[in-house]
Amino acid sequence: MATQPNKDSMEEKIKFEIEFPIQASPSLLYQYMSSPSGMSEWFADNVNSRGEYYTFIWNGSEEKAKLLGKKSDERIKFRWMDDVEDENLYYFELRIVVDEITKDVSLIVTDFAEEDEVDEGKMFWENQISELKHIIGSN
Repeated sequence: MATQPNKDSMEEKIKFEIEFPIQASPSLLYQYMSSPSGMSEWFADNVNSRGEYYTFIWNGSEEKAKLLGKKSDERIKFRWMDDVEDENLYYFELRIVVDEITKDVSLIVTDFAEEDEVDEGKMFWENQISELKHIIGSN
């Protein structure tokens, strides 16, 4: 007996992390990660926020996300509103890590994508972070 596919049987998303070395101070980097005006310079065409809800606009289409948490000069974490029914499983996080010895700064992106979209997800972040590096003058 064949069963109808339903939303519950959709593929689980796969977590991935990418690390980007960035030549910038954590406080400067954090401003670009955490403020709507900063994020609209590299992450989306436009970013608006109302309290803990952010609206990201690309080519006229809107995606809404909820701010899950942030820590100054360290990290910010969001969940896309499309993923809300998945409870706490899926999110995207931007985390700043400073090497204790070399003081090198890295931005670590954690995100989730369906198995056949992981490469696309990584490419999206590589493009966005490349834009961020260009704006802040990091090579």
